[in-house]
Amino acid sequence: MKRIAVIGGGITGITTAYTLAKRGLDVTVYEKHRYAAMETSFANGGQLSASNAEVWNNWQTVIKGMKWMFRSDAPLLVSPRPSWHKLSWFAEFVAAIPQYENNTTETARMAIAAREHLFAWAQEEGIDFDLKKQGILHIYRDKAGFDHAANVSKLLAAGGLQRRAVTPDEMRAIEPTLAGSYYGGFFTESDSTGDIHKFTNGLADAIQRLGVKTRYGHSVTELSADQASAWVTSDDGEQQTRETYDGVVICAGVGSRALASKLGDRVNIYPVKGYSITVELDDEASRAAAPNVSLLDDATKIVTSRLGDDRFRIAGTAEFSGYNRDIRDDRIRPLTRWVEQCFPGVSTRRVVPWAGLRPMLPNMMPRVGPGRLSTVFYNTGHGHLGWTLSAITAEMLADAVEKAS
Repeated sequence: MKRIAVIGGGITGITTAYTLAKRGLDVTVYEKHRYAAMETSFANGGQLSASNAEVWNNWQTVIKGMKWMFRSDAPLLVSPRPSWHKLSWFAEFVAAIPQYENNTTETARMAIAAREHLFAWAQEEGIDFDLKKQGILHIYRDKAGFDHAANVSKLLAAGGLQRRAVTPDEMRAIEPTLAGSYYGGFFTESDSTGDIHKFTNGLADAIQRLGVKTRYGHSVTELSADQASAWVTSDDGEQQTRETYDGVVICAGVGSRALASKLGDRVNIYPVKGYSITVELDDEASRAAAPNVSLLDDATKIVTSRLGDDRFRIAGTAEFSGYNRDIRDDRIRPLTRWVEQCFPGVSTRRVVPWAGLRPMLPNMMPRVGPGRLSTVFYNTGHGHLGWTLSAITAEMLADAVEKAS
């Protein structure tokens, strides 16, 4: 039986281990934390959103980023401090602008394909993750934003996704608790939401039942490979161990770039920080005033999910400030203010802040498949759609491993 090491225990690593184990491979997962899904898969926006498949590679994004550079509360914040990594990433980001339409359509196609696998896995393994299949409503405050969304809808439709334009009155009918004045919106009934941390941990239990070996609390200190084998050296805080495998899959999020360089590959991932707050709906009035339908506010780049009866997740913003996991109050406050403006009946007395680093490649597309060596594979760089795309990229990765064997 072929032995495969998977580096990373977030949503991408756990889904990858699951698909490989289901195909009969001997799989070992390495994760530096004591549990699965403790970094970027811990508290994201909760959306399984094919409707958010638009890649960011357009001049509008570049102009906004430059305009917002010195606004600490901006939805997109680029630290002016230069680094070669950041400069090279943005140069490749701009170079990918001509692929904007094709990549948006392809991302939508992948997101739709991912749903079928993810829902089937949850049902087969009995995973409860606060799934809500009530659609996602994109909201727009002006004609310019709405018109841009209409053009994006054509690209999404080319990938197989149907979403419909809705008037302000229709928006209120879809989500009656939403306050404020809006130009219009787009509603995608086929999208859904849930708790990524619950899902990933449920699937992590499933892979152990399938015989996957999990090396939690093991930091990978050395990694090497040739055309026949791969070697993983890990440290659990007490001792180092070195094991030999027939292949290795890098699913290490923002750590993938450094690991790839050890293996002779260039995977130019940049860590793009996102923030979230989880509002605890402790009283009946807050539970009644919080939305059940998931929202995406395009102007502020904020997304929401209702997680069960008593939690309301609000997430967003993109911060280019390197490998910095600090939770900044000036980035959290806009999320809280947004809740108070759009859902004034929700108490924000008890709010849990969080920040995570999205692993983004310059063209906004995940890297899935073999590396330079036939024993090395990648499933990483999913950016803001890690959970949405995880199931289909795991299947694609398993196909690539099987093809190479």
